[in-house]
Amino acid sequence: MPIDQSLVGRSFPPTPSRAVTEEHVRAFAESVGGDYDGGPAPATYPIVLAFDAMNAFLEAEQVDLFRIVHGEQKFSYSRPVVPGDVLTATLTVASLRQIGGADIIGTASEITDADGTLVCTTRATLVHKGADA
Repeated sequence: MPIDQSLVGRSFPPTPSRAVTEEHVRAFAESVGGDYDGGPAPATYPIVLAFDAMNAFLEAEQVDLFRIVHGEQKFSYSRPVVPGDVLTATLTVASLRQIGGADIIGTASEITDADGTLVCTTRATLVHKGADA
């Protein structure tokens, strides 16, 4: 069953706050084959929050994660993420089209700090394979 077109432009509730710690940034860096000696988090660290937002979106819309292929990811920063930040992500469905039984979903997740100031925007393309795709 295709995903409902009326989702375009809809924003989902912000994720729970996540405190950025040096320990968590170090674990993230090591998991992607890097190292961390302090300072700003790796450039791809906001994927942690974007993934939380995506999972909340999929759960709200009852879309199975195993039917999703991650097509593209982009990050646009207002400032670096640093330990001590407390961040949340709010996902908006930016676009949706159907091709060959698959839904091509464009999302934008705004990541803000505890003051509500924009830190980073991540954009993703998700390919949802329907039961007939």
